[in-house]
Amino acid sequence: MAIESSSTQAIPEVGDTPRHVAIIMDGNGRWAKRRFLPRIAGHKQGLEAVRNVVRACIDCGVQCLTLFAFSSENWRRPKDEVKFLMQLFMYALEEEVSRLHQNGIRLRIIGDRSPFDPKLVRLMVEAEEKTKLNQILTVNIAANYGGRWDILQALNRLSHEQPDKAGRYEESDLAPYLSLHDTPEPDLFIRTGGEKRVSNFLLWQLAYTELYFTDTLWPDFDSPALNAAFESYRQRERRFGRTSEQLQLETPRRDVAGA
Repeated sequence: MAIESSSTQAIPEVGDTPRHVAIIMDGNGRWAKRRFLPRIAGHKQGLEAVRNVVRACIDCGVQCLTLFAFSSENWRRPKDEVKFLMQLFMYALEEEVSRLHQNGIRLRIIGDRSPFDPKLVRLMVEAEEKTKLNQILTVNIAANYGGRWDILQALNRLSHEQPDKAGRYEESDLAPYLSLHDTPEPDLFIRTGGEKRVSNFLLWQLAYTELYFTDTLWPDFDSPALNAAFESYRQRERRFGRTSEQLQLETPRRDVAGA
């Protein structure tokens, strides 16, 4: 089982383009409301935005894209909307997976699958199996996912498999049980729709992630909007606990090493 190192334990690789982008796709309902359309129309248009952002990430050289599709709290939404979202998810798995596979994209679904319809779960498994060897881009879909759930399920599995070490667990013990244990931690977090919170998304993994909030509603989020987020990211100084002076001293060393 491959395990990526944690940003609190080691300094990760930093480049002009984020390796891993995590997005909360917010604003579908408001997009539809502004056009006097039902909320489901916004979710349909949101799927087109997903296609656009996936293509843009490939063009930019992003390695991993994690999308918050349905949170563990979204079950509180109106029943008709939840039903439609499940149908849309099923449609996307039935219609999009072959296209993803043809373009070298690996698809993975993270979250608690137990409440989902058996057919939907079967489609998830089949999609993951079909695309598991693809390497152009990994797309993680967080469905019935919550950051607290992720930490708790990891801790429960750890305590079950390593009970003798209880009370002495370290970060490296827990890491292999987290949903994205084999994925670099997000370099850039994006939330569309104007809200400025992380909403129980990847709480463990976002410890040193750069945060970017935009008023753009998700259905309107396109390649130029993604490039604007990347430009903001390039202006950040990613210190990981160090000082600016340390970074300035280390830059020539990296240049010499790469000469």
